[in-house]
Amino acid sequence: MDKSQKWVVELAFIVVLVLFIRAFFVQAFNIPSASMQPTLLIGDFILVNKLVYRLSEPQRGDIVVFKYPRDESLDYIKRIIGMPGDVVEFVEREVEGFRIHELRVNGDRVAARFLGKVSFGIRDYAVFEETVPVGEGKALKHKVWFRASGPILSGMCEYDCRYGTLNLDEPLIPEGYCLESEGGVCTKFIVPENSYFVMGDNRDNSEDSRFWGFVPRKNIVGKAFVIYFSGEVPSLTPEEVSFFSGFRQLFFALINPRPSRIGKPLIW
Repeated sequence: MDKSQKWVVELAFIVVLVLFIRAFFVQAFNIPSASMQPTLLIGDFILVNKLVYRLSEPQRGDIVVFKYPRDESLDYIKRIIGMPGDVVEFVEREVEGFRIHELRVNGDRVAARFLGKVSFGIRDYAVFEETVPVGEGKALKHKVWFRASGPILSGMCEYDCRYGTLNLDEPLIPEGYCLESEGGVCTKFIVPENSYFVMGDNRDNSEDSRFWGFVPRKNIVGKAFVIYFSGEVPSLTPEEVSFFSGFRQLFFALINPRPSRIGKPLIW
């Protein structure tokens, strides 16, 4: 075998190995929007464990990548708030002069502790620390943002209420699963079997399960576990994310790096 043939064989082996690892073990994604701030920033590049949910089930509090139920060609990333069979409730309350929605899961209060204010873009946000019950007396603490002007949606749309419209042909919550509602918004509901209720940590700047429904178990790709690189990049919509835009975002990140975020773990 001459050198050129050896090079082709080695390259083919590397490509097959990378594809195998990507298909079954670990896949890289980049964060295109602000929906998971402050946990994940635009320009964070993350690794997702695709094997973990072949061996175990997703858990409340996990940050997961999944196929968007309305268009499975798109990948979304959110945090699991409700698991199959959970009763999720939204309770509006005022804390330190800010009106927020506080969550309850199976009757347990997801405590929200006020930490302060931040500005992002043209808006001011209130920063809270949520304490999510994850079972066996354990809890996960993480930060969330609420708009200073008040929450945009305290509950789950009974119908498709994206962009302020109702599509009466497509109910988002199965019959009998909404326990309390007000004005077309279900404020207390049961998560159906084999489904998950997910939300962004940037609560008033996240199109999540409240707007388009539950995530089927089969749509979950894996669990985010580390930020392997980070840098300042332009924001993208989910529709703009592609193989080529990923390289463009990485180029911007390389010339505008955020070293303090590199290597930050996302697991608990």
